[in-house]
Amino acid sequence: MQYSLTFSYKKYCFAFVLLFLFSQANAQYTEVINSNKPGFSESPYSVGTGVYQFESNIFYRKSTIEPTFSRPESLGFDLLFRTSFLLEKLELNAQIAYQKDELGFKNIFTNDDVGSESGLSQLSVAVKYLLYEQKFTDKTKEVRSWRRKMAFDYKRLIPSVAVYAGYNTNFVGDIFKKEKATPKAGILLQNDLSDYFNVITNVYYDFIGTDFEEISYIVTATYNFSSRWSTFFENQGIFREFQNDTNFGTGLAYLFSRDLQINTSARLLIEGEATGFYGGFGISYRIDRHKDSYKDFNPNLE
Repeated sequence: MQYSLTFSYKKYCFAFVLLFLFSQANAQYTEVINSNKPGFSESPYSVGTGVYQFESNIFYRKSTIEPTFSRPESLGFDLLFRTSFLLEKLELNAQIAYQKDELGFKNIFTNDDVGSESGLSQLSVAVKYLLYEQKFTDKTKEVRSWRRKMAFDYKRLIPSVAVYAGYNTNFVGDIFKKEKATPKAGILLQNDLSDYFNVITNVYYDFIGTDFEEISYIVTATYNFSSRWSTFFENQGIFREFQNDTNFGTGLAYLFSRDLQINTSARLLIEGEATGFYGGFGISYRIDRHKDSYKDFNPNLE
């Protein structure tokens, strides 16, 4: 009797483990590239296992000289690498940015450029995990009621949710260094309000444990004009102890092929009392080695 109970317990545990692993196999993979660019926000979804994705951006930033010392002009390049491993819902990414800044000095007598500084401005790694994926009813199969077919699915108001954990290394240029390497935590949300329109919301707590701690949000609305063209509108706010920043951005993305996207963006910057402009041009490309995590041994079985 004891043996039977033990065997049954192990059997149910094994079944539970299989069910858990199968639930993790819900594919995040898409048939065409799904890039975070040209916005600053990050989708809660991973790229899918076997995918190696590179999202690049060349940017130019210009602002007025307001603080005593500032960086009123920047030209740089950033690169985000994304891949999934172990589980479809788990993504690893790494980001690096290099830029040249013109340095400015302001006092009551003059505004002057005092030279330039070049170097890495960011080198970080992060993981994110999709906790909850919202599912929607396929209304294309609704043939009995036109009203039901056209009605809004209120489940779309409930977002998909991912958690984010990052690490900012301190291997950056002198003017970008913080007191030490720091962690970053965040919540990533996405509402697919229709097949053509979605809203992504990110909330981050960054540079934790230093005098440079900041809390930020990003809200991005994306609309797909067609299978190749899309646009976005975005607002980002950054809150620090001594200064709050915000920016408003828009741009276009073009799907050149299933693995290649080209994009451009422009932003209005409000950084404390300074105002400015940001422009970017980027290319996103993926190497697709994705394979389904299961095989259909009887494809003719209905």
